[in-house]
Amino acid sequence: MADDYTRAAVRAARAVTTWLGLPGHEPEVLHERSNVLVRLGSLVARVPATTRLLRPEPAPWLARDVALSRFLTDRGVLVVSPTTDPPAGPHFADGLPVTLWHHTPHDPAHRYAPDVVARSLAEVHAALREYPGELPRRGPLAELEGLFGRFGLDPRLRAEAARLEAALPDGPDQPLHGDAHPGNLIATAAGPCWLDFEDTWRGPLAWDLGILARQGGPEYLAAYPGSVSEEALRAYTRLRELFAVAWRFVIAQRFPHRLPEAESALAAYFS
Repeated sequence: MADDYTRAAVRAARAVTTWLGLPGHEPEVLHERSNVLVRLGSLVARVPATTRLLRPEPAPWLARDVALSRFLTDRGVLVVSPTTDPPAGPHFADGLPVTLWHHTPHDPAHRYAPDVVARSLAEVHAALREYPGELPRRGPLAELEGLFGRFGLDPRLRAEAARLEAALPDGPDQPLHGDAHPGNLIATAAGPCWLDFEDTWRGPLAWDLGILARQGGPEYLAAYPGSVSEEALRAYTRLRELFAVAWRFVIAQRFPHRLPEAESALAAYFS
């Protein structure tokens, strides 16, 4: 059953399309977790949901998602593309930012082989190196600081974040996807198609590859046409694990029944 976050997102999506003079369509909620995705005919409206708890002003993240996705689309990289007519936004309704995207038909049951996923991510990385816009420099570390400032979490998490940051190895950085797990890759008729670039930041390749390996498996890392040091991979994988634990407590703010899940993840991390 839809909660207040989802209902507010649907209202905002309909308000924006009405304000833009677009044809009315019965909304179909495609996704309702971190962001709510609302299909309205050939468009999909993206509205922040759980991320609102972590980012009280989420519009810059949505604007970055649009800018990067348009940049990649213009360079022939297959990603879910923002609309141009009507403009993608962010638009605002009822205090919520809304971005508009082309509905991208895909097969949700299809899973690409590790080598396909790894090569397609490498293509994204190669194109992003030419991105001329400003990108955040501390990515998840800055997000964790904001999270600790807003929620009364176990103080061990803050101490662990500081410890991990101090121990991160030096090395080159580059624009990253930021949340490069196979769940952010969909199977379309044209091939593998990445989405969700709101977490993009400028950091070490080990962050993206650590996510890919942690949530896909080591075979994904082995298939990537490039490498990172074992030290960097261990460090950034551990940072990702910490971020995932903290994020579970954000989720529990919206879905209180998931608090035991967050507490179990916390205990496992420090075990």
